[in-house]
This record gives sequence, structure tokens and C-alpha cells, in this order.
Amino acid sequence: MGQFAGAHGVRGLVKLRSFTAEPEAIFGYAPLMEKDGDRVFTITLKSTAKDHFLVAVEGVGDKEAADQLRGDRLYIAQGLLPKTRKGEYYEADLVGLRALDEAGKEYGRVMGVFDYGAGIFLEIGTSKKDSFMLPFKEAFVPEVDLDAGTMLIAVPEEWV
Repeated sequence: MGQFAGAHGVRGLVKLRSFTAEPEAIFGYAPLMEKDGDRVFTITLKSTAKDHFLVAVEGVGDKEAADQLRGDRLYIAQGLLPKTRKGEYYEADLVGLRALDEAGKEYGRVMGVFDYGAGIFLEIGTSKKDSFMLPFKEAFVPEVDLDAGTMLIAVPEEWV
């Protein structure tokens, strides 16, 4: 959902980057927690900046404590996310899917989902050594079957 980016000032405010489609939507989700759920964060919006929010985090009252949060990512339980529409997927739903072509050849699994600004790409393979990037567009990924845990892919021959 987001990530703490370090302290702002000396009174314990923390910079927060939102990964939600609408950045301010992060404040509508609760509880926000560490990936393992061991630590829950209660945040209060104090101000906005160019590419992040300034938040107060319950229990954090000084610069040192705020700096200790730098790099920590914020998650919510997947069941609290809004339902997706047809053709929409959460990144967590795609990672781990088996990638197969029409002939049944398996290329590995979806290892990661990346958006560098030119659209979404999937990293597919069995390891970093043999992985390749595939655009997440219908021409390359004509079918996703979350129930079966598979994805039908069309890989141009010169790519692999």
C-alpha cells in the first residue's frame, strides 16, 4: 500500500509514499501493517509534499524513531481490498502464477510485476538467470486463470 521514506523534521513526522492508484486512498485503509502483520501502524495525515505525505505515526515522537521506519512497507489484509473488475488484477494475485503457452510449454512462474512508466511488465522464469520480461497486454497475455493458478502467454520466438 505504501512505504515510509524517513523522518521529516525533529518532532517525529514521517514521509510516506503511497502505492495506491489514487495516492490519498491509502488513508482509507486500516489496519496498515508490516508484511507479516506483527506490527500495526496508525497514521494521521499532517501535510502533503511533492511526491509524498507527511504523517504522524502513533507511538513515534521523535526524529530517531521516525528514521527507524525508513524503508518499511505498509500492507493490509488482502480481504480488505476492493473487488477487482474483469481484466483487473492485484499484483499479489499474479505473482506465482504458472506461465504456459498454447502448446502447454511452461516458461516458469510470474516472479514479479513492474511498472517503469511505459506500462506493466511481468518477469517470468524459474530463476533470475533465465527470466525475461513480458508486457502485460492482451497480445502477450491473452488469458489469466487465477483459480487454476495459470496464465496463458504468447512469447515471440526471438525473446527466449
